[in-house]
Amino acid sequence: MELLFALLNDMFFAAIPAVGFALVFNVPHRALIYCAVGGALGHGSRFLFMKFGIPIEWATFFAATTVGTIGIHWSHKFLAHPKVFTVAALIPMVPGVFAYKSMIALVEINHIGYSPELVSTMAENFLKAMFIIAGLALGLAFPAMIFYRRKPVI
Repeated sequence: MELLFALLNDMFFAAIPAVGFALVFNVPHRALIYCAVGGALGHGSRFLFMKFGIPIEWATFFAATTVGTIGIHWSHKFLAHPKVFTVAALIPMVPGVFAYKSMIALVEINHIGYSPELVSTMAENFLKAMFIIAGLALGLAFPAMIFYRRKPVI
C-alpha cells in the first residue's frame, strides 16, 4: 500500500511539469492531457524500475522507451507528430539535481582549489547526468527506429 501511494504521488507531481512544458512548447490544448499522462507514466515507470533495483540510467532509458512507444501510438490515433506527446512528457525525467551538484562542485574547485573529493563529486554527478540524458535521447529515438523503419529488420 505504501508503494502504491508513493507511485501515485510520484506520477501526480511528474504530470505537473509535463503540462507546464507542453504549454511552453505550444502543444494544442486537446493534447495537454496526453502530455500529463505521458509524463506520469514515464516518471512512474522509472520510479518502479528503480524500486526493483535497476540503476537510474537504465530505468530512464526504459521509461523513455515506454513514453516513446505510447507517443507513437497516440500520434497514429490522433494524427499528430509523436513529439507533441513525448517531448514534454520526458522533461520531468531530466537530471537537474545531478547537473546542479556537478556544477556546484566545479565552482567550488574554482573557488577553493583542487581536492580529490570535489573532483570525484563533480565527475560522478556529471557522468550520471550525461548518461541519464543519453538514456532519455536514445529511449525516445528507439521506438521511432523500430516503428518507422523503411527496410525490414531481417
